[in-house]
Amino acid sequence: MADDRRTYTREYKLEVLELLKNSGKPQAQLERDLGLGAGNISRWKKELATEGQEAFPGKGHLAPEAERIRQLEREVMVLRQERDILKKALGIFSKGSE
Repeated sequence: MADDRRTYTREYKLEVLELLKNSGKPQAQLERDLGLGAGNISRWKKELATEGQEAFPGKGHLAPEAERIRQLEREVMVLRQERDILKKALGIFSKGSE
């Protein structure tokens, strides 16, 4: 079965929230009029309230904090690999001197 989930751009979500604020229509009616699933607007409002300008980063894009965490985790992984290689090399060279 194909995934029928629709994706909406950041701009679209912000326009819908602005329309909700200015139109005076109830949220449920606006969702019906725009063909949105029930609860979409509520979820978008909550995300905008908690994330602010970093809300709705888009598919494949991370918030700046999450991107920094991802970079640091990658760096830690590389450093651990380098450390393990150096430990093995030290073990090999120390056996040869005995």
